[in-house]
Amino acid sequence: MQFTGARILIEALIEQGVDTVFGYPGGAVLFIYDELYNQRDRIRHILTSHEQHAAHAADGYARASGKTGVCIATSGPGATNLVTGIAAAYMDSSPLVAITGNVARGLLGRDSFQEVDIAGITMPIVKHNWIVQDVSELAEIVREAFLVAASGRPGPALIDIPKDITAQMGEWTPLQHVHMETVISQRARRLDERSRRKTFAESDIAEAAALIRSAKRPLIYAGGGVIIADAAEELKRFAETLHAPVAVSLMGTGCFPREHALCTGLIGMHGTVASNKAAQTADLVIAVGSRFSDRVTSDTDTFATGANILHFDIDPAEINKNVPSMRWVIGNIKETLPRTLERLEKDGQLPENGWGNDITAWKTHLPQTHQLERNQTHTLRPRFIIEETAKKLGSGAIAVTDVGQHQMWAAQFFPCNAPRKFITSGGLGAMGFGLGAAIGAAIGAAIVTQTAEPGSPVVLFTGDGSFRMNCAEMATLAAYRIPLLIVIFNNRTLGMVRQWQRLFYEGRYSETTLDRPPDFVKLADAYGIAAYRAENEAAFFDALEKAAADIAATGGRAALIEAIIDSDEKVLPMVPGGKPIHEQILHVI
Repeated sequence: MQFTGARILIEALIEQGVDTVFGYPGGAVLFIYDELYNQRDRIRHILTSHEQHAAHAADGYARASGKTGVCIATSGPGATNLVTGIAAAYMDSSPLVAITGNVARGLLGRDSFQEVDIAGITMPIVKHNWIVQDVSELAEIVREAFLVAASGRPGPALIDIPKDITAQMGEWTPLQHVHMETVISQRARRLDERSRRKTFAESDIAEAAALIRSAKRPLIYAGGGVIIADAAEELKRFAETLHAPVAVSLMGTGCFPREHALCTGLIGMHGTVASNKAAQTADLVIAVGSRFSDRVTSDTDTFATGANILHFDIDPAEINKNVPSMRWVIGNIKETLPRTLERLEKDGQLPENGWGNDITAWKTHLPQTHQLERNQTHTLRPRFIIEETAKKLGSGAIAVTDVGQHQMWAAQFFPCNAPRKFITSGGLGAMGFGLGAAIGAAIGAAIVTQTAEPGSPVVLFTGDGSFRMNCAEMATLAAYRIPLLIVIFNNRTLGMVRQWQRLFYEGRYSETTLDRPPDFVKLADAYGIAAYRAENEAAFFDALEKAAADIAATGGRAALIEAIIDSDEKVLPMVPGGKPIHEQILHVI
């Protein structure tokens, strides 16, 4: 069949199971958007207010659904506006295919209007990118891009398509009529060669099992790789068999039930006392799908100095990158954890756990921010806001965050007991991530349940600083009637930066005070979104009832609650930069 390049692109996306794309049109992608219009009954396009948030939305869609997200932007500034979203997906191993238009091939390299070398710009933050030079290669490149994005350790891929390619006629051959050797080309096989070459052997499993058997105080440090691998149940069986406590990274939130007796919570800079002390007193740290980020280890020379390190990961590049490991098992942890358990059971009874009552005792050490002191005014506290919101939305709710203090409070207090229920920008820490990602998550949740409405309630926890960066996406919420709850922690400051200025810069609050417009309630009303302001507990309960009713109503809409909190609320515990992770600040006068 002879189709235009634009039609071949859309057919190839549909062939890959794509049901929704996020984007913003422009001159270089007009043929693509014309074809999206023609095929609108087969593939849905969500028009965002800014290309950056199209990328974040595709990312949030991927994290909530487990599918590969797709975003589209035009050439030049449209393409560069995707870069932050692509980098966020890359840092957090989220499968994403970004499609950019470019000037016609004859204009490439001539500083043409709205021309940038987006392939060169994104090279460090994608698994691979392509510039399409021939319409006959387009379908194969799309197939390769989805293969690369989702295989091994997932991540973003980018396809840059010159405008004349989208207008050219070419032969479209559906996948079922193509021999697989031509689908997975030599080029694609080379891209995946490292992960296929370096994988675990039976000797790796045996050595890992021996190291575990010799440990008296093992700690499991679990990360986002558990969620990506869909290995939460395997991790749970592994931990229960070993009777080992489980500490989780920020990206690992939800990979192990928070309410489980073995869960010690978040580890690292804002980790719990139990997780951080366990890491420093363990004799074996078993890292599962985690990368020893500096926000986890702080000073690597002082991290878990009395422990051997056993590392389970799919990416060989992570082994010994930040912390030296004694043993490692490279491969999909959904396979490697059960194989290790089989070997342990085959070798005989495990030694008794040597933790005693230490973990239970450490769990009782709570910082001042974890307390819910009651007073006459019942002023709003972050823990109260998050826990009451979670109760109202129910156990299936998905929490999305922006970046800052509210992000850490959400990680500490949102009762996340399942994978893909906590979505945040962990590695890049991109302020402005939240609203786009929440839009994508709400749509992705609906896809998972195969319904026309989201299958799980979605709440965005954001700060007034972050929300200023993405509030224009309320237009997207209103236009598509996406029933999302937005909770703004308004402390009239860049809270996390202010906290550092308070603790380490003698209270010099340089450019962090946000005593300026907008009025978020009036702004939301301008977009046709129900909005409420709460300054105390009674007002918050009332706002939450009304907002939940707005969202749950037939053809529900988004709602916003502006929660006024004190400018000097802190995120505690906190490990000062460069200090060992057990030297935590628990109280601030």
